[in-house]
Amino acid sequence: MTYAFDPLVPRPIDRQTDVPVTGSPDAELLDEAKIFAGPSDPAERPAWRRLLHEWRDDARNRHDYTGAAYDRPAAAWAMRCYSVAQVWLWDELLYSFEDRRFTPERFIADARERFGGLDAVVLWHAYPIIGLDERNQWDFYRDVPGLSRLVEALHDAGLHVFVDYNPWDVGTRRGEDDLTELAALVADLDADGVFLDTLKKAEPEFVARLERARPGIVLEGESKLPVERIEDHSCSWAQFFADSAVPGVLRAHWYERRHMQHHVRRWHRDHTEELHSAWLNGVGVMVWEVVFGVWVGWSRRDAATVRRMVTVQRAVGDLLLGGEWTPLAELTDEAEAAGVYASRWELGGLTLWTVVNRGEEDYPGPVVRASDGGRLIDLFGDGVVPGRGIGALLHIAPGAAEPAWLPELLEALRGMPHDPDARFPHRLAIRRTPEPSTGAAEPGAVVVPAGPYVLTVRYRARETGMYQGAPYVDEWKPLPPRLHDARTLQRDGELAAPVAVAASEVTNAQFAEFLEATGYRPAEPHRFLAHWADGRPSAPDEPVTFVDLDDARAYCAWRGGRLPTEDEWQLAGETGLLRRGEPAVWNWTESEHSDGRTRFVMLKGGCDYRAEGADWYVEGGRRDPAYSVKLLLPGLGLARSATVGFRCAWDLSTVEEVR
Repeated sequence: MTYAFDPLVPRPIDRQTDVPVTGSPDAELLDEAKIFAGPSDPAERPAWRRLLHEWRDDARNRHDYTGAAYDRPAAAWAMRCYSVAQVWLWDELLYSFEDRRFTPERFIADARERFGGLDAVVLWHAYPIIGLDERNQWDFYRDVPGLSRLVEALHDAGLHVFVDYNPWDVGTRRGEDDLTELAALVADLDADGVFLDTLKKAEPEFVARLERARPGIVLEGESKLPVERIEDHSCSWAQFFADSAVPGVLRAHWYERRHMQHHVRRWHRDHTEELHSAWLNGVGVMVWEVVFGVWVGWSRRDAATVRRMVTVQRAVGDLLLGGEWTPLAELTDEAEAAGVYASRWELGGLTLWTVVNRGEEDYPGPVVRASDGGRLIDLFGDGVVPGRGIGALLHIAPGAAEPAWLPELLEALRGMPHDPDARFPHRLAIRRTPEPSTGAAEPGAVVVPAGPYVLTVRYRARETGMYQGAPYVDEWKPLPPRLHDARTLQRDGELAAPVAVAASEVTNAQFAEFLEATGYRPAEPHRFLAHWADGRPSAPDEPVTFVDLDDARAYCAWRGGRLPTEDEWQLAGETGLLRRGEPAVWNWTESEHSDGRTRFVMLKGGCDYRAEGADWYVEGGRRDPAYSVKLLLPGLGLARSATVGFRCAWDLSTVEEVR
């Protein structure tokens, strides 16, 4: 297939903006920038910095900038929020499926060890499973037992909490208007901020309503925030920002130093460029290792860089916020030739250089020119600027007092060496091995004979990927036809023995018989019992729904069977003998996988429900047997859906066992 764009090359909208170094600033050009490109000729840099200052003064005048949003005491934390993690609510580091509880202590310990701790988390909740049924984005927060306690535990650990807002959710169950729902959610959860998914900015009334609900609320827009809205958005998400070869300046942060940006390129395996940009600009990063169910873990080198970077940033925050900032500060000729660059920050007799090495080889120095006295300290103590790494130099002027934070910082950094290991930390998704069946197949079951098979699987390209690996390795923003287009893949395997798959789904009446006979009750009954409030649903012949994998497995075991794998389901379905109940529902399969961070299962069959109005929903509609959907598994009962049922399967010793 020929694409109209190269996904490995940043789009024009992602690229840096060249700043003409003669004449007056081009307001229209610079207002639209993501990053002001750094000039490659050192002789042009004084004029370049002068134009950036002129543009900022002019832009603030044109937009009547006040900075009032940054003076709110309750929002002051955001300007020092140097590391934020976007985390799927059911990430197996944050939630234990075995213990059926959230494990913030485990998540926090991992972040502390590898990334130097976090300042905030985004609890991502609905996408990419929303659209499976009529539940809306608010339901995927409000139906979670103990979510308030999770937020409280994160707060107790010193983290701030963002919730996610999906403005595209227009085709699910309707409740109050979005502003009312979001304001109530923020207040109820005591959330500190809102991530604006797919939105660069919120409208003024939106901002005002949230501020009334939770004074000091912090809004973080996705991608490029318009200049005029830096006024009321404390943060923005620097996603897919391409820097120049000579590192440039982030436009929004230059405009307002207190505006925090978080760099991220979610599909990249080398985060050097965004880490360098964040370090030189005095801003933060987003740590995102599980992108909507896909493992994109950070290398030891990049994690170590984050750890070193945020440890310094937290200590020197006053310098980064209030010091005189000189981007692309003058360095030695040797440093320039080696691809070493720095920003200089000066305040009260202290001068800090945040240094990056774009080259592959360690640079031994010198970095800065000799000063007239005072004390120059290599904060990291490396003696070099590591290849593809960062450095930090602090100069204390003669007569200036040593900062109170310095001894503790130096002690902390002694245990944080640069790690050159840039290998990608692969994970494999392992499929759960089904327990063998123990009983006889039901009459009329569809027999799949033993032997090798080759299947064509049809699916929709989503950010969840399918079985192994990331769907967009090192790509910039995925766009159609790379995103949401129809795909096929081939699966092969072998059945060691015949398998019988039930011709029909389990019905409400059959499941009620199981409940009565066994007294079975699920571990998280809230959504289950609502469906069975009167003892049994009113439609006994309809496929049973509001059952999760454990419920389905328990029923199948009672019948002496088990769930079919997706391949067994498809092989049986391709005979044309499987029947669909009314209404049609997706079928659970025994193709449950985990890579240690994400659990997912393959659904088969399709359903009559279809959420309309956005490409981000799980696809609905009846599907042929070859079609599969990868569903990320939520915990605490949220996997129970009005559109998902199941059928049983049995292991056979011979094909003649079914009559």
